[in-house]
Amino acid sequence: MKSLSKILFIFLVSVSSFGFIKFEDTVFPELATSARALAMGNAFMSKVDDTAASFYNPAGLGSVRRARFHLSNVQLEMNRDFMSMGFGGNIGDVFSNSSKVLSINGMRELLNENKGKLSHSRFQMLPNYTGRYFSFGYLLSKTTRGTIANTTGAQFEFADRLDHGPYAAGNLSLFGGIVKFGASVIWLNRKEYFGETDPNLEVNLESGVYNKGSALIVTSGARLTIPFIFLPTFSLKLNNSSSAKFSEGGAGRPDKIRSSLDVGFSLTPQIGRSTRLHFEINLKDVTGKDKDVSGSRKTGVGLELDFRRRFFGRLGYGDGFGSAGIGIRSRRLEVDLTTYAVDSTSNDFRGKEDRRFVLSLSSGL
Repeated sequence: MKSLSKILFIFLVSVSSFGFIKFEDTVFPELATSARALAMGNAFMSKVDDTAASFYNPAGLGSVRRARFHLSNVQLEMNRDFMSMGFGGNIGDVFSNSSKVLSINGMRELLNENKGKLSHSRFQMLPNYTGRYFSFGYLLSKTTRGTIANTTGAQFEFADRLDHGPYAAGNLSLFGGIVKFGASVIWLNRKEYFGETDPNLEVNLESGVYNKGSALIVTSGARLTIPFIFLPTFSLKLNNSSSAKFSEGGAGRPDKIRSSLDVGFSLTPQIGRSTRLHFEINLKDVTGKDKDVSGSRKTGVGLELDFRRRFFGRLGYGDGFGSAGIGIRSRRLEVDLTTYAVDSTSNDFRGKEDRRFVLSLSSGL
């Protein structure tokens, strides 16, 4: 009977796995996100001058000021509903709920008591060495989300994705850094599942029901900086420029990562002896590979105020909603706090806000 129940559960989930919950891969195509970038509306292609360059625009490695081993580079992200379910309510329930919300079945139990909410969490580690012109490291990223609509007969919809793999990136700077080219490559191992099931049925996914695969994903980019007042900069990035497909494993192969083109423009005026203001606008998927997402959602605008390259204030607008953040830098520690939001509807512009909060910590030599 126990085996029959498992088979029945897998069947019920599999026949309804149409991916009702999606990840925002068009608006946020980067395999590894940056809290700094997210605070700027994810408009970061021209500014990027740190370890995030490998994923936002490898040409930015030519602007890295100081080589560092990022021995501990951790990013934690959760949305408002995740926090309210896991850490809200009675003090006595916090420990139980905070552990439940980290698992798919525990999330189902909490959502049954909080219908209409959307739980989202992401944990990312990116230990790496990054210097001018070169970077390498290892990516580990785990994203989970789920919801039960507040309607009669609503199902438990959920998504789970694990990415990991080694990566390396390089940069070529010409004409004194006016023109920069770059590329990064990652051996990406992806394990993901999208599904829905009866909210009263215990969820115990076995490894075999996940789509699994590996692919050599290349990200390429270029940047042109005009050596004139305010340093106008033009940039472009091609995601999955090798047009690679995942190998097939488990229940099937993960969906191919789109070979989409992003473009950007920025200005960086010096507004004091030690203060700079950076303004940037990015357009994602300019060739319209994903026609299901409104073009208005693909625009990101960001500002960063930099004081002595130690303290940073950031504002942005991306996916139809505002973002903000602060950052502190020292020789050994980097801390970023960010809030941003995404549109949780399928393709509407400013359909429904999903507000998220990010803490990024990086220490090294």
